[in-house]
Amino acid sequence: MTLLRDETLSAAFDHAARTYDRLVAVNPGYHSHLRRSARRLGLPGGGAGLRLLDLGCGTGASTAALLHVAPLAEIVAVDASPGMLAQAAAKPWPPGVTFVHASAEHLEQAGVRGPFDAVFAAYLFRNLADPDAVLSAVRALLAPHGRLAVHEYTLSGRRADSLVWWAVCKAVVQPAGTLAGDAALYDHLFHSVTRFDTAEQFAARTRRAGFSGVRVLPLPGWQTGIVHTVLASAGPDEEAGR
Repeated sequence: MTLLRDETLSAAFDHAARTYDRLVAVNPGYHSHLRRSARRLGLPGGGAGLRLLDLGCGTGASTAALLHVAPLAEIVAVDASPGMLAQAAAKPWPPGVTFVHASAEHLEQAGVRGPFDAVFAAYLFRNLADPDAVLSAVRALLAPHGRLAVHEYTLSGRRADSLVWWAVCKAVVQPAGTLAGDAALYDHLFHSVTRFDTAEQFAARTRRAGFSGVRVLPLPGWQTGIVHTVLASAGPDEEAGR
């Protein structure tokens, strides 16, 4: 299968936007895992005085996770899919949350400019044609010692975890996507994970982009070894995360 990219992937997300929240809701721990990854940024004081970027916000689940751990922060939430972004923006949000239609590769053209105290990117990097370029751009957007948390399907490299991912997709994810009329998107989900970096490979990629204090942390439940939080700092010395 050829992976979906750019406008084709955005169109697939547009088509799936109305049913997306219902489908992810059947994933045990989906929202609590996002909150855990957001909490690992270690944002102080409820986020008071901080400016945060939610990169690839989708229908707003990652935005809600950031808001849960940093209710006093200013949050700029960005997504390339107009359909997903419309679903997110239609939900009730406090005044400090704004939504911007932009791809991760063209943030400056959309008026998204730093500095940000932290960037949260959930389920984004495996969908990018050039993740290295986006990592470099994110580092440039961060304030000195700003923090990055990437919450992503990055397999451990262990065969057992790969088999769990294969079984869950074939038994649950892809059939559910087909019933919803979005087979192409959920086929892409399966293949994008199997073809993307392992967690340690993505950590190495993050270090090559100039980040320091890079750490890989697992998530609990059936997604152990399948979804990880990769934490990093834009500064040269600070160790990221908690």
